[in-house]
Amino acid sequence: MIHLEAIQNAAQRIKGVVVNTPMAYAPVLSTMVGANIYLKKENLQRTGAFKLRGAFNKLATLTQEQKARGVVAASAGNHAQGVAFSAKHFEVNATIVMPQSTPLTKINGVTEFGATVVLHGSNYDEAYAHARELEAKYHYTFVHPFEDAEVMAGQGTIALEMLESMPDLDVLVVPMGGGGLISGMASAAKQLKPSLRVIGVSAYGASGLRQSFEAGTNQGPKPVRTIADGIAVRDTSDVTLGHMLECVDAVVSVDDNEIASAILFLLERQKLLVEGAGAVGVAAVMHNKIALLPHQNIGVVLSGGNIDVTMLSVIIEKGLVKSSRKMKLVVTLIDKPGSLMHLTQILAQNSANIVHIGYDRTSTSLAYGDANVNIEVETKGDEHQTAIAQSLTSHGYKFTQQQ
Repeated sequence: MIHLEAIQNAAQRIKGVVVNTPMAYAPVLSTMVGANIYLKKENLQRTGAFKLRGAFNKLATLTQEQKARGVVAASAGNHAQGVAFSAKHFEVNATIVMPQSTPLTKINGVTEFGATVVLHGSNYDEAYAHARELEAKYHYTFVHPFEDAEVMAGQGTIALEMLESMPDLDVLVVPMGGGGLISGMASAAKQLKPSLRVIGVSAYGASGLRQSFEAGTNQGPKPVRTIADGIAVRDTSDVTLGHMLECVDAVVSVDDNEIASAILFLLERQKLLVEGAGAVGVAAVMHNKIALLPHQNIGVVLSGGNIDVTMLSVIIEKGLVKSSRKMKLVVTLIDKPGSLMHLTQILAQNSANIVHIGYDRTSTSLAYGDANVNIEVETKGDEHQTAIAQSLTSHGYKFTQQQ
């Protein structure tokens, strides 16, 4: 494990620069799951994610010679912003290699701090390989996002703050991708309070570290596909796996639908904007992936809030359909004057507000003289949607409901 003294030293180095983010009780979620849930809001951190902690601690420990040569890093976004911010603070040149699919908001977040961005590869691991090539070519100092003792020590400062804020925590729920965050936090937690359970949460679409932890040995690269881009790591690190096997009690996984529902829940009920990687802990709690006892105190890390607005809009749209607040219909009607007006009158009589409508008369699946109307309406739950469907059926309409 990472020595407690190293984590405490990191806390001193980052003090005054990195925000001691709020840890607040979540009443709605607590009632939902029957335990006391506290959210550590690293989504409110400077740069929008916890990664600033490890990056700043790492750059603070570099020699003057290393700083003069500059640094290079690979990241899907949050580590990149942490390194860029820290490099600007210490007046160090920084080059960040990011996957080509990185959201624009994260790219802009890096360039605003003055770092040079290189887009390379389709995922983190390909970006990482290119960053290593640049390290060798230009003699940069490489700042690893998780497989580095000083970086992990910086991330471990979150556990110090959480236990200082609430010494009687029973469980820590921590997102995991490469394992740097959970390695640092679990190391601090087990040295300060050995009875504290540490649960890691991964995405099903990035299962390499979870499978390796469960097997007790590195299982090698695994395919990656998840909306939680901040934890979409293909390769398992022997270094972080070793720390986890020593300090972490269990690991669970959540799928993209569960992650999306947690993002929407946090936005609607907690007024918190959290990215996919940052929401996995709440997703695990919401969907009963973790066995919790009544009156236990559970600390959940919201690791970041740098979500792409395009992805957010998709999550909101799907969430509205899934929760029966939006109904998508394809209605077949006779293509003649007044047909569409009659359909909309039926919807109006059922208090269904139309938000989108499209008219298709050319589909090869249609009989001549028919048209399909693609229509989206705002609804008030399952009963309202059932009433709309029954009304359309009683008026002789053929329709399908899309999910």
